[in-house]
Amino acid sequence: MGRWRHRIGQFVVFGWLEALSCCFAVGVFGCLALSRLVPLPLPPYDAVLVGCLVLTAVLWATGMETTREVATIGVFHLAGFALEVYKVRMGSWSYPGPGYAKLAGVPLYSGFMYAAVGSYILHAWRRFDLRLTGYRPAPVAVLAGAVYLNFFGHHWLPDLRWPLAVALLWVCRRAWVSFRVRRTWYRMPLAVSFGLIGFFLWLAENIATFLGAWRYPYQTDGWRPVHLAKFGSWSLLVVVSFVLVSAVTRRRAGASDPPVGRPRSLAADRPGDRREDCEREQPAEHRQREPHPEPRPVRPELHLVPERRRR
Repeated sequence: MGRWRHRIGQFVVFGWLEALSCCFAVGVFGCLALSRLVPLPLPPYDAVLVGCLVLTAVLWATGMETTREVATIGVFHLAGFALEVYKVRMGSWSYPGPGYAKLAGVPLYSGFMYAAVGSYILHAWRRFDLRLTGYRPAPVAVLAGAVYLNFFGHHWLPDLRWPLAVALLWVCRRAWVSFRVRRTWYRMPLAVSFGLIGFFLWLAENIATFLGAWRYPYQTDGWRPVHLAKFGSWSLLVVVSFVLVSAVTRRRAGASDPPVGRPRSLAADRPGDRREDCEREQPAEHRQREPHPEPRPVRPELHLVPERRRR
């Protein structure tokens, strides 16, 4: 009975931490829903943009997101918006609704959809105390860059998403991600986490297209579920987002690699062992060395020679 109570408690805490990590994404979808269901003085696209800006300011003012995280979200917004402009021009999808805040036919709020992915990874990294084992940052970063370029180039070059996906699976075959829920550590293969996040993003895209955030060509006459092939595209996009977040995390930690930890079984930490476990999981060059005790000063021995008696 005690074991099941512990598992249920862990699941509840895990769900709460996941909800906090999704606060920005939930806010973006809330703005999309309100813009479609509630009559507003602004066009829906512009109303969503205002709502996303207000949401970002509120999260920063309340301390839910740090200044560095807001700046990282801005980078995601720019990278995503550039991809949106190109994809709309190539006819991959469209934004048929009216709006004042549009650039090259793309509403400015569209970059916040990609920023929501980066915000989730940033929050999850901090709240779950993520640690990586067997992660090879350089090869993964190169492949992530190739994935991002392939999103642009596959319109006039061979589509390399499947070869890149296989290469990423090979590079990440020994990579594990460990996360902590209260005092218990869990772990899973890093590639599995990419797939899980990509699947939920695919579900979120179905909701977004249903709310009219954008439309694919086969959704012009009416809403239809998004093709399952987009699930793979979202999983690859998660890899790009993960590389950017891991780079920010490494720079914040002041180390050359992201925080790493030795793979170990799922076990609860005993009270008082948390500091010892953290020190044991860190590389030897990052461990805090205890200062050696200073040698005590040695007092010189005085040899007293008795004076000779005077005759």
